[in-house]
Amino acid sequence: MKTRILIMALTLVSTIVFSQTDKRLKGIEKQFNAVLESTKAPGFAVAIVEGDKIIYAKGFGYADYENKIPANANTLFAIGSSTKAFTSALLGLHRDDDKLTFDDRPRKHIPELEFFNDDMNNNIIIKDLMRHSTGLPRHDGSWYFFPSHSKDSLVAKLKYHEPFTGVRQQWYYNNFGFLLQGVITERITGNTWEENIETKFFKPLGMDRSKTTIAGMKSSANAALGYELNSDRTITKMDYYDIAGMSPAGSINSSVNDMSKWLITWINDGKYKDEQIIPENYVKEAMSSQMVVAAGFPSKELPDAQFANYGYGWFLHSYKGHYMVEHGGNIDGFSASVALYPSDSLGIVVLANQNGSQVPKLIRNIAADYMLKVNKTEWAKKHKEDLEKSLEAMKEAKDDIGTSNVKNTRPSHTKLDYTGTYEQKGYGKFEITLENDSLFTELNGLKQYLHHYHYDTFEFIDVKNGKIDTTEIGNALKLNFSTNVAGDIDYGRIDIEGIVDPIAFKHTPNTIDVDAKTLEQYVGEYDLMGTEIKAYIKDKNVLYVFVPGQPEYALIPTAAHKFNFKTLEGFKIEFIESDDKSINEVKFIQPNGTFVAKRKIED
Repeated sequence: MKTRILIMALTLVSTIVFSQTDKRLKGIEKQFNAVLESTKAPGFAVAIVEGDKIIYAKGFGYADYENKIPANANTLFAIGSSTKAFTSALLGLHRDDDKLTFDDRPRKHIPELEFFNDDMNNNIIIKDLMRHSTGLPRHDGSWYFFPSHSKDSLVAKLKYHEPFTGVRQQWYYNNFGFLLQGVITERITGNTWEENIETKFFKPLGMDRSKTTIAGMKSSANAALGYELNSDRTITKMDYYDIAGMSPAGSINSSVNDMSKWLITWINDGKYKDEQIIPENYVKEAMSSQMVVAAGFPSKELPDAQFANYGYGWFLHSYKGHYMVEHGGNIDGFSASVALYPSDSLGIVVLANQNGSQVPKLIRNIAADYMLKVNKTEWAKKHKEDLEKSLEAMKEAKDDIGTSNVKNTRPSHTKLDYTGTYEQKGYGKFEITLENDSLFTELNGLKQYLHHYHYDTFEFIDVKNGKIDTTEIGNALKLNFSTNVAGDIDYGRIDIEGIVDPIAFKHTPNTIDVDAKTLEQYVGEYDLMGTEIKAYIKDKNVLYVFVPGQPEYALIPTAAHKFNFKTLEGFKIEFIESDDKSINEVKFIQPNGTFVAKRKIED
């Protein structure tokens, strides 16, 4: 064992020494450090491969910023959506084994799968999942705020995800398409997506440190912690995000040394050390244009950056006259870029522990400029200038904040009326509660304060370490409540997927427990303009009312003396208490009006 450890250590040292002697990279680390400084990133790692060799691999900054533990080429980072190329490559293996074709409907392999409409059910093929051409927008709130470890439960949500256009009409990024690819590989092999990634890629490539779950990362030594820049540009630690069942879209955690082996495989037609890991025909197809993303016109600043297409799990561009195949990744506290320049036998991977960071793109472009022998852009300087302009624009925007907020308005209901459960089958369920005269809820285990914005619109404000993050007020996700004709809160709508209408979460008021003795006081016959209405108990202490000529209606207790009809929206009952505490009247509150019935007095 000691011998093996010594060999590994020598290999790492020789890699770093070789990288420092490559004349093409002279002066590059000064550029790298300039990016680290201007972005205020805790740390990052970068590796460059050429042909079948790693020519550079090194970490900068810190894997653990608080404890000043340096990042290195073996530090684990979350790679986020750079996972997608792994997932689609599994389907390339299945096609090579004649287990599927990319023209199969996904429902052939997942029979219970249903999309929003028949056009999608009948026309979406596996290829649409791989190149983002289903017609669906992202609907990311469905899994991000309402995660599940069950891939099947996430698949079931797709039936309720509204498209914004027709199948193959327009490219639009969608993580659920990669979830479905992961489930297809599970159905074909009988093994989990995670097991397939490990056996088909990690083991044959020797990606020994790479993990498919956040739990694996947490249990590993030399794993980076994630960070974000607060609004005041201070570096703050973020909790790991468990992507759970959505793993095929972005759950891999890896190091640049491990990812270098993945890059070498792609730039060598799917081979690694003479073993065909990925079918060669699939490699070429995946790195070829399968869907137009956008026009991708060259800009004045970057006249040599052209076109924007998508393959299978890869974005395609031209960078300064060189064909570039790339995919980024972003997940809480981490950002990544995995890039190939196949015509140049070049690969670059950059992994950073900063949320929504520009670091991977900047470091990748600096490395590409050095390796491709093109005119070098001063990326660090350009970023610093762009950042200064951006901060100034943000300051001006902050000065104007609140102009869309209508001042001096009040909610239309008491705060108690907004409490209850809100559910949308394509997303999930959350509950609003009243604590010390304030409304709170919880999304993905994170407590949220509902701050009144105006009218019946509230904002989700994070509660961190027991304190409300007031810096978010005025610029947070909004929740708008609506009422039905009876005046009850019926929906909470969140504009969480901007390309379609706000997502409507159905409101169910909280219920209270009422014992049999309490219910007894409501039992009796009531006269409503000559019609006899009966109130009685059955089915284990459930209060019912019966109106002649109609079905009997079960009532749900919502507050003292107040009930909702279980099966009728907008219908409710309130029993009126007399001065002597007896119940002699009942109000029937309906969409067409409120009617009072008096208890019939027995002779």
